[in-house]
Amino acid sequence: MSAAPLAAARKRRLPSLPSLPSLPLLLPGTGRAFGAGAAALALLAAAPAPAYGPAGPRGPHLVADPASLVDPLIGTGGVVHTFPGPVVPFGMMQLGPDTTPDRPYGGGYAYRAKRLSGFSLTHLSGPGCAAAGDVPLLPVAGAMPTSPGKASVGFSHGRESVRAGFYGVTDDSGVTTELASATRAGIARFTFPAGEDARLLLKLRGGATQVDGTRVRFVSDHEITGSVESGHFCRAGNTYTLHFAIVFDRPLVGGGTWRGSTRTALSRPVSPELSGRDGAYALFDTAAGRTVTARIGISYTSQEGARRNLDREVAAKDVDALEDDAHTAWNRLLGRIAVAGGTREEQVQFYTALYHALLHPNVFSDVDGRYAGMDKRVHTVPRGHAQYANFSGWDTYRTQAELMALVDPAVASDMVTAMLRDYDEGGSLPKWAQNNGESWVMVGDPADGIIAGAHAFGARSFDTRRALEVMVREAVGPNHARPGQAVRDRLGYLPVDGRNWSCCHFYGTVSTQLEYDNADYAIAAFARSLGDRATYTRFASRAQDWQNLFNTASGYLQPRLAAGGFAPGFTPGATRGFVEGTSAQYTPMVAFNLRRLIEGRGGARAWSRYLDGLLEDIRTPAPTLADLNNEPSIGIPWQYDWTGEPWKTQRAVREVQQTLWSDSPEGQFGNDDLGAMSSWYVWSMLGLYPAVPGSDLLVLGSPAFPLAIVSTPGARPFTVRGRGATADAPYIQSLTLGGRTHTAPWLRYRELPGRTLDFTLGTAPAKAWGAGPASAPPSDATGQLPWPRS
Repeated sequence: MSAAPLAAARKRRLPSLPSLPSLPLLLPGTGRAFGAGAAALALLAAAPAPAYGPAGPRGPHLVADPASLVDPLIGTGGVVHTFPGPVVPFGMMQLGPDTTPDRPYGGGYAYRAKRLSGFSLTHLSGPGCAAAGDVPLLPVAGAMPTSPGKASVGFSHGRESVRAGFYGVTDDSGVTTELASATRAGIARFTFPAGEDARLLLKLRGGATQVDGTRVRFVSDHEITGSVESGHFCRAGNTYTLHFAIVFDRPLVGGGTWRGSTRTALSRPVSPELSGRDGAYALFDTAAGRTVTARIGISYTSQEGARRNLDREVAAKDVDALEDDAHTAWNRLLGRIAVAGGTREEQVQFYTALYHALLHPNVFSDVDGRYAGMDKRVHTVPRGHAQYANFSGWDTYRTQAELMALVDPAVASDMVTAMLRDYDEGGSLPKWAQNNGESWVMVGDPADGIIAGAHAFGARSFDTRRALEVMVREAVGPNHARPGQAVRDRLGYLPVDGRNWSCCHFYGTVSTQLEYDNADYAIAAFARSLGDRATYTRFASRAQDWQNLFNTASGYLQPRLAAGGFAPGFTPGATRGFVEGTSAQYTPMVAFNLRRLIEGRGGARAWSRYLDGLLEDIRTPAPTLADLNNEPSIGIPWQYDWTGEPWKTQRAVREVQQTLWSDSPEGQFGNDDLGAMSSWYVWSMLGLYPAVPGSDLLVLGSPAFPLAIVSTPGARPFTVRGRGATADAPYIQSLTLGGRTHTAPWLRYRELPGRTLDFTLGTAPAKAWGAGPASAPPSDATGQLPWPRS
């Protein structure tokens, strides 16, 4: 079976190669061997050695081609659920492969799988429920399958080529598929084996979730259009309509549709719009040429919008040009954090994590600015801007929103503006919003942390006063985003036996109250940055009501009854009152006033012992251990910075990096949650962590690279230097900021632009560094931070 099309796509970056012996090779980024028969193709698919830029001052060379280090297969194993298909930063289209019978949530592709069910037009990277996977396309050589909706084909990784901006595979039937994407459109190039019938199946009901309706039309012998109505994320009631337009470079010689076991062939290559079909198929004559190219546009407004997106973005391009465009786009964005040194594996993991952190939220407006609003009406954004969708708020407000603002503040600002439009059209800021529908999945009010966090890390091109007004209104008035808020106002806490929660997926009262407290503090921090003292004090004060759930006798946050007492039967590992966690894991989630929590539990030494217990075994999930594959626990390793033992944070974070992350398909051991976990990894490799959602407080670990330069548009670059950085040298011996000695394990992001954060690292802990009581990061008790100078 020919691998020529895949080899041709690779020619731009690798020289021509001589014939290769039939030797086992390692699949790049996995350490796994594959069969000898695919050796030549595998070498062509291997990631090239990175190009390097100028040497840093007295240091190693900076990576100049970070996109070449991205391995999209990382995260496609285990339960990480990323997707390997080609995509541009924040792209609407995520054209890529889906596997069967294992079709992971959102990502759709399981590395261990042996069969492909198609190449769908949309994916989400690592959500906790099935999503997207709309309209899988499956090329078929030979006879029409008896059950086309269930058709699949075998494949192996030895005949697969995966890199940033490109996916290619030659399946077991001999069909080669090559994919590339622009923002709202993509190209699929299919090369069929000689002498076989060539068909393309459009599985209209092949989405990852319930499909409520389908439409398809054969516009001409070169074009098929249609739409699917889907949604129902986590079995919720949210819905959307995805429209598509597909234009082929050669005429169809036949086609038709199917519904169940009934197939209907077209009598001519044009049809009226047909509804309720399970799928459609196109038949091609490949006698004059075995390659069929499909240019595909999508839109959430109309089929005309899908065709406009196609015409504007891919009509004049081919797969190779589109890959080059994507590679350039990724280099432009990934290159804003330029690292030098470390191992190749560390660089691959770092840039792949940064890549995954910048896939979502997604452009949701067409090339003409039209988009489908939360009110199900079509609206238009101003020229030069875009609407964005897919906000996994509970996951992303902690690390991803801040990183996105650091790397691309203009896009982060547009995303905040998009959230405000969602409020105007749907009555609430997005919580877990998929496309133009709110699912209400998860708890809390995470939009506050996203907006305030983006602002704290450089996103300033949005209406900040309007944003604060909306955040306050949602935090105090009746609405769907904060069920139970009136009860909280009356009692000072959310009772575990309460019944009047109105709507919207309310559960886990202790976790929900902690989420509301963190959201309130994000509002306070945002108001403070805008000079609004009254709002700052109001919400910083209200955020302290976590103390009403703190049991001084046990030292834990516990569920409380409406009558006033704590609920009986409590143990630290109990899940009653908590969301995806336990009291042992949630009790530390008060970073904005951690000092008060530490005091309530007996002081710094007692808190340090508590953290030691949580982190005793990071590999084995247990109710009384930190669950570092899930967001509520990811701040725990950093909290030694508050106990006078920052060396323990340095040790713990490095252990997490090296134990739970790898450059393999498993990559990490939890859902990536639309870039949330990948963002944690990126921050940690820089030695920084945004500890308090909504504020610009950064607590310190230690950098894994000898050099990193962060170039945020609109701000002066800053440098993180790790002198002596190696895998076994996580311990800070000394630190300077802007040439001055820095003895505290924290700083403010606003202190970094234009400066160098210069670490000297070693293999043994310098226990005196950052150990003084005055060195601990600040805690804010009832709005008592010093007011910033005007």
